Amino acid sequence: MSDHGGDEFDLPVVEVFSTDFWKAFAPETILICGLLLIFIIPNLGNSKFRIPLTKVRVPWFLGGRRFKLTGSPAIPGILATGTLFTALGMMVIEAIDGKMDTTTVVSGDIIILQLDNFSRFFEILFLAAVLLASMASLDRIPAHTFEGKKSLEEMYDNRRQADFYILMLTTAIGMCIVALAQDLFVLFVGLELASLATYVLVGFHKESKAGAESGVKYFIVGSVASGVGLYGLSLLYLEFGSLQLHTIAANWADSTILGTIALGLVLVGFGFK
Repeated sequence: MSDHGGDEFDLPVVEVFSTDFWKAFAPETILICGLLLIFIIPNLGNSKFRIPLTKVRVPWFLGGRRFKLTGSPAIPGILATGTLFTALGMMVIEAIDGKMDTTTVVSGDIIILQLDNFSRFFEILFLAAVLLASMASLDRIPAHTFEGKKSLEEMYDNRRQADFYILMLTTAIGMCIVALAQDLFVLFVGLELASLATYVLVGFHKESKAGAESGVKYFIVGSVASGVGLYGLSLLYLEFGSLQLHTIAANWADSTILGTIALGLVLVGFGFK
């Protein structure tokens, strides 16, 4: 950890993906690890692959007949809910103890993220909302673990478990990026990450007419909003030569009408999201 000198900031900073970065952003790291586990664990099986030009078969463990312990359709929901609860709990405990230091993440001279009480508050808000949705989904889209013949809807629910909770955690990670962002383009990336997952969630019941229609409509309107917001960002960069929030704030008093138009477009695009 080092100090970032300059007229606007004199804060402890860490380089992106450094050791101090992972320590400062432990709750967010847990979200990423949970997402990876949902990708891997439900796919564990007795699969083997044959070494070319030989008869030797080496265990691959991804695919094949699923193991009974990891093949349960309830696993993704349990992993996602546990991951969200753990990350949220760490954030709340950190906020209550008051041990959180303001930390700025940089890449070269660019300030990417900033962790402080303000950003942490919104992270807690976002994760609490996603956690409640995840807990409700355990009943709304249940995993049918009983043996025997299942209905078509029950088979659909089982096959969707991993996909659904992957999208939920992706939304949570995207909104955390939005809360932490100190650069408008980074904020845009986080918003799009959450939005793309939400587009799929809206149309998740694609076999129903309402699900397919709502998903397509949301995607089209959301894409237009993204285009408007991105065009506004390009105009802001043209006006200020930077998308850093502190740079735009420091030079706003000297901006022209172009800056006002650009900000309006950004607010329209982001406001829809």
